[in-house]
Amino acid sequence: MKILWHVEPEDVRKIKAFVQTQNENPFVQLRIKRNLRENKPVISKEEFWKAIVSCLINTQQRSGPDSIVTKFINSQPFPLGYSLCISQRDVRSFAQGVIQDFGGLRRSNRIADELATNLDLLERTLWKPIFEILDTLRSAHSVEDEKRASKFIHNHFKGFGPKQSRNLLQSLGLTLYEIPIDSRITKWLNDFGFPVKLSATALSDVNYYNFVSEGLQQLCAQCGVYPCVLDAAIFASFDGGGWTDDNVVW
Repeated sequence: MKILWHVEPEDVRKIKAFVQTQNENPFVQLRIKRNLRENKPVISKEEFWKAIVSCLINTQQRSGPDSIVTKFINSQPFPLGYSLCISQRDVRSFAQGVIQDFGGLRRSNRIADELATNLDLLERTLWKPIFEILDTLRSAHSVEDEKRASKFIHNHFKGFGPKQSRNLLQSLGLTLYEIPIDSRITKWLNDFGFPVKLSATALSDVNYYNFVSEGLQQLCAQCGVYPCVLDAAIFASFDGGGWTDDNVVW
């Protein structure tokens, strides 16, 4: 059995009009600037590690422009930077203390455990293969390249399911097609008139996630809009114009 996606002219009109309403939002502009550029810069260990931390901090917590999550991610210097974490004898205890002391963040025990495990994996075996995968996304690439990259992250890093593996890659400016689909995206698609009623809770299933992602990608292809830009426009629309050049994170 196979699903054939059919995009109506009215769908194209609605998508283009919607994206246009958010086009000047700093959050959308940053996404366009980073993800649509050619010959993307090499990702450093510091940048990759910050993306790991940010995604885990972001999980199951509000992440709008005025949220504690955004304040933590934008902190200077970054409280859980790679150089700082790698110098600790007990990364788990250190990370837990930093998260708890910052205030307002949940899941400190769980996040600290995931960070300690992921840092150990990177230092022992994963830096070389993950950088090889990231390099495939720095120049022209296919949607299949993005799927393989997100699958690698999903399979090897603790705390990274279908959504956060894509969130990690998108936040690094590397992806165009595979986006982090969450409750905001499914609500927007349901309101838009997606042909199947979507459930955010079902997105933990990889096959269901891929089904929704394929439909969204087909829609975007017909509209001439990259999924990563539509994602940014949807995200910005839920935040009521709260993003500015000073607080935008990715």
